[in-house]
Amino acid sequence: MRDIDNMPVILLDWYDRHARKMPWRTSPEARKQGVLPDPYAVWMSEIMLQQTTVATVKDYFVRFITRWPTVRDLAAAEDAAVMAEWAGLGYYARARNLLKCARAVVEDHGGTFPADHAALLKLPGIGPYTAAAVSSIAFDLPHAVLDGNVERVMARLHDVHTPLPAAKPELMAHAEAMTPQDRPGDYAQAVMDLGATICTPKSPACGICPWRTPCTARAAGTMAELPRKTPKKAKPVRHGVVYVAQRDDGAWLLETRPEKGLLGGMLGWPGSVWVDTSEDVPQTPPPASGQWQRVEGEVRHTFTHFHLVLQVWTAMLPADAEPLQGRFMERDAFGPTDLPTVMRKAFDLVRQDHASHMTDGIRGDRVL
Repeated sequence: MRDIDNMPVILLDWYDRHARKMPWRTSPEARKQGVLPDPYAVWMSEIMLQQTTVATVKDYFVRFITRWPTVRDLAAAEDAAVMAEWAGLGYYARARNLLKCARAVVEDHGGTFPADHAALLKLPGIGPYTAAAVSSIAFDLPHAVLDGNVERVMARLHDVHTPLPAAKPELMAHAEAMTPQDRPGDYAQAVMDLGATICTPKSPACGICPWRTPCTARAAGTMAELPRKTPKKAKPVRHGVVYVAQRDDGAWLLETRPEKGLLGGMLGWPGSVWVDTSEDVPQTPPPASGQWQRVEGEVRHTFTHFHLVLQVWTAMLPADAEPLQGRFMERDAFGPTDLPTVMRKAFDLVRQDHASHMTDGIRGDRVL
């Protein structure tokens, strides 16, 4: 019979020795001395980590914290600056909610994150998972955290064969039952670390797992099968066109996308709507008069719910060009890193096309 009460102690002992070092974390040793992490840092890291790996997030987090060290600094930031800094991290609604939440914390809570789970849930962009993570990690409150790593650990530990997402309530019940009153913040991070480093999706390292003895799936030999998942439907493929243009003086023709929808509020190239057929790619007129040429190749990008294929057209425009769509941005004010990944791919495709074919109308000192 498993000693459930002792299992958190076993895991915390393992965590004290093997905790991953991250820029938003406070070490187990410091936490034992009563030093809790900055709730602002915990919140920001959790928003960034949604659908994104730790390796990708680290550099973004450091840049954000360096540029906007407090929630008040972030709340006062210009939207465009935050969106540009977020570029490449994906799931851009998170960046918009990041600003909305920071401003709500300043306006409604005096610039201090509330140490209350219910109050956190009322903030923009904070759902049950993020509220639980901030509550436990930042404030050491006993709220169970259920991310993908914890789901996998719970499914194997309790040999749960119900497929996800239907299994979530059952897995949450197990996670809540095991969350201790003592050191709940460290415990939450310990379970996530266990899933990320030992109880991995493929080839779990059961031999060195601190929970190998009480693990029901290991005893049954079913750990590699879990967690089960309901098969996903095939993603549709959408098609569209983008126009990458530069003026004779080096300025780029860009637009800020509408606040609502994919890539909302992000900088991008003018173009068409995206449709679910390749037979009739939308023939949106170019955003300015000029000698447009189609770039060889295409941009391919995958979003959460669909794949995207884009035709790319490019032109060098005269200094007096009047855009029908978008606006010109001076060359010194624009950098490709300000673009979301799909738009940066279009820029790179134009640059590669120019380098390999020396396209007429685009000089070597321009699209580079």
